[in-house]
Amino acid sequence: MDLTYRSDEPSVVPSPLPQSVGYGVVVAAGLAFAFGMMGLTAVLKKTLNEDNSKVETFMVANRTSWLWSTALLSCVLVTYSYGISGAFWYGAGCSTVIVFFGYLGTVCKGRVPEAHTILEVIRIRYGTVAHMSFTFLAIVNNLLNTINMILGASAAISFLTGMHIMASTFLLPLGVVLYTLVGGIKATFLTDYIHTFAILILSCWLTAKVITSESVGSIGRLHDLVVAAQPNHVVEGNYEGSLLTMTSQQGIYFAIILLTSNFGAVVMDTGYFLKAFAASPSAVVPGYVLGGISYFSIPWSLGTIVGMASLGLEALPIFPTYPRLMTGTEVTNGLSLPYVAVAVAGKGGAVAVLLMTFMAVTSTLSAQILAVSSILTFDIYRVYFNQEASNEQVIRWGHIGVVFFGVVAAAFTAMFHYIGVDMGWTLYMLGILTCPGVIPLIFTIIWRKQTKLAAISSAFLGMATGLGVWLGSAYAFSREVTVASTGGTLPCMYGTVASLFSPLLYSVVVTYVRPDNYDWSRFKEQRLAVESDESSSGSDTPQGKGPEQVTTTEMASNKTFDDNDQVRWTKYALWWAIATFLGHWVLWPLPMYAAKFIFSKEASLLSAFTL
Repeated sequence: MDLTYRSDEPSVVPSPLPQSVGYGVVVAAGLAFAFGMMGLTAVLKKTLNEDNSKVETFMVANRTSWLWSTALLSCVLVTYSYGISGAFWYGAGCSTVIVFFGYLGTVCKGRVPEAHTILEVIRIRYGTVAHMSFTFLAIVNNLLNTINMILGASAAISFLTGMHIMASTFLLPLGVVLYTLVGGIKATFLTDYIHTFAILILSCWLTAKVITSESVGSIGRLHDLVVAAQPNHVVEGNYEGSLLTMTSQQGIYFAIILLTSNFGAVVMDTGYFLKAFAASPSAVVPGYVLGGISYFSIPWSLGTIVGMASLGLEALPIFPTYPRLMTGTEVTNGLSLPYVAVAVAGKGGAVAVLLMTFMAVTSTLSAQILAVSSILTFDIYRVYFNQEASNEQVIRWGHIGVVFFGVVAAAFTAMFHYIGVDMGWTLYMLGILTCPGVIPLIFTIIWRKQTKLAAISSAFLGMATGLGVWLGSAYAFSREVTVASTGGTLPCMYGTVASLFSPLLYSVVVTYVRPDNYDWSRFKEQRLAVESDESSSGSDTPQGKGPEQVTTTEMASNKTFDDNDQVRWTKYALWWAIATFLGHWVLWPLPMYAAKFIFSKEASLLSAFTL
């Protein structure tokens, strides 16, 4: 039977699992984690005196740090779209930025050791207008990243279980909100660790299952399947049109989009700073370096194997969409991964991807929800509404923030779905809105000359520049501005690059009109930790003082890191960031791009690259 040519017409693919399984995982598993966090919180309070009724523990977890995971669907999407180069560039674009943040987080921790969010640093240096401006940019970043994750996860869960996509959209945040309410950032650390461990196990099992399945059987057979699928998957700009080459023009375009947009997604995400502030430099640097380099292997290996399998198996009767190709909507919703899992492992594969998707997106949601909650609590309520807020009041507003953002994120995701926006579209364009504040924020931490006017104006001028370039490019290429045209690779690349780098020009020009000379020691004079109700009840703290003037017994007992150690770890972090960029983005892939090399079945290089 011949394959039907790709179409965007809807075509129902039967769900491999019943709806009860979907509701069981999305609702029951979330509730189970919530009750688990309640029990664990009680144990930690009794044995280690870690009390989540204290805001410093709820929001900053007594300054201890764990690793966390992120969604996995799009690494398969880009391999399906661009060939074997897609997954490599996905891993390289993530690892470079994660390791770089180890440097940025260490610098920030050294400059303002008691901060909870990076926005507090903005307020201390530049005042209210800049603080509110960057608060807006940070919330936009967190909201877009959350929408991107829920869009992909809800589409995958809807296919796997038959749940209505709106049910999964609104129920996914439910369990996350519950266990985040109970456990705070400690819950995000613990679930990150548990989920990451489980995802690694399931990813290894799935990739091994694909290679050893009856339909594939070996790397050589996978190569043959991809070559056979070549006529149905012509990628403009690939060397000789091959899917098995690193010489991919579209792949390079995507790599630029991902690298630049990830700077926005990471640097403007206060959740990353929460975790950097929660640990010592001796933990932050190794954690982000090892985490970033290790993370590279996950999208690279999973995306390469499963993405190539989706290309090759699509023409076989075992593939869920047979006898047609996947529609554009299915591809951009990230359904390549669940389709391949069902094709090679049946219901077992469906369960594996369901668990992977659920654990990855809930881990991300937990961090995003708590990040926005910390903004609403520390950067809005405690600064502009109640500077004398007690520990109990701050915790209460932290809980309100958790619930509020969970509901808002689900509502915006539903709106995006109904206007025709999917995971692929948000993946490509989110950097246009998340990148403008990156360089002004970095300059706030490392460049004493940047002025308040430069920080504020460069961010919004950069956003206007990025939006103008994006929409103008979309119209120039398609003669129309629609969801489809604005989701194109080139418009998104031009817009994202403009959003990230134009503020560099704006900030420097405005700054040198009348440069500042900020004294870094002023950061360390600030007292930002919240006093517990027990200690405040008998204190002689004068009334009328703002949050910067409150000191705590806990903060007095914390060790101040030696300046020499701080400098040493900062240098380590910077060198590792440079080395990771050169290794993952320059010295390894670019020579392969220039070589115009196609992986052959006989070449051992294919097996080495794939395995």
